[in-house]
Amino acid sequence: MLLCQKKVVSLQADCNSIRFYVEIVILLICLFVMAQNIFKGLGIALVTPFTADGEVDYPSLKRLVDYQLQNGADFLCIQATTGETPCLTAEEKHQIKQLVVELAGGRVPILMGCGGNNTAAVVDQLRTGDFSGIDGVLSVCPYYNKPSQEGLYQHFRAIAEASPLPVVLYNVPGRTGVNLKSSTTLRLAADCQNIVAIKEAAGSLEQVDEIIKQKPARFDVLSGDDALTFSMVASGAAGAISVIGNALPKEVSRMIRLEFRGEYEPARKIHHRFTELYSLLFVDGNPAGVKALLHEMGFIENELRLPLVPTRVATSQKIADILKELRI
Repeated sequence: MLLCQKKVVSLQADCNSIRFYVEIVILLICLFVMAQNIFKGLGIALVTPFTADGEVDYPSLKRLVDYQLQNGADFLCIQATTGETPCLTAEEKHQIKQLVVELAGGRVPILMGCGGNNTAAVVDQLRTGDFSGIDGVLSVCPYYNKPSQEGLYQHFRAIAEASPLPVVLYNVPGRTGVNLKSSTTLRLAADCQNIVAIKEAAGSLEQVDEIIKQKPARFDVLSGDDALTFSMVASGAAGAISVIGNALPKEVSRMIRLEFRGEYEPARKIHHRFTELYSLLFVDGNPAGVKALLHEMGFIENELRLPLVPTRVATSQKIADILKELRI
């Protein structure tokens, strides 16, 4: 009897040891996955369609996501600038997230906006929010309060430490009033293993080159400016989070993939087809331009929520004329 008891204790110890090592392996796998950037190629900065009476237009959103997934989108970016996130209710954000996760069905990764200018509030959201079905978070530089570079570093480090998912930084000085300098980006990439990429929309190819030249191999740069995507990918960027991709995913995806294969001349021709459209989509603000384009293509109503308003009539007409010329 005593011998049997000793064997049972020995077996339990062995099982506990095996369980311990399995948990360690799982943890290491999770850490490895979180340190790799899966957001490559064409990402769509998804718009939020509204009905004429101002409600979220979920059927149009479904049609739009289906269209993008069928035409080359490699990942989706939800609840960020182009999605008019500041003007959505908590319930609308939840419903949009659930719908997009369901539509994607695991076919492509989903990146979700989670940022702000109150570090403690962002950290709390990361610790308590529902991120089921989400593969990473996009976190914008703090706006309005204009922190120093050290403040930006500490802000994003706190976010990285709190995040259950890989983090993509978002640098867009035109909206935030502060530029995340290349030196700070590189410092964060070196110190925070789960910061895997940056969406660069500073408009500086020099800054992009500096990051690409010195970054860790696991860290990527993504274009956040459609007009510069061709040049940035040619310089080594891993793709784009695109506004125009909402309407033209097939064309933008093809351009990026051609560049990945080193076929720059046909990619350049695609880029040059849309040069005028790039500027028109932003002349009256984003997402007013791309919503006008999507409206002309029959996907959505041309509706935005205040304080944003639709493009001027002259801009909409130019977009319509270019669309006819492109025969899309």
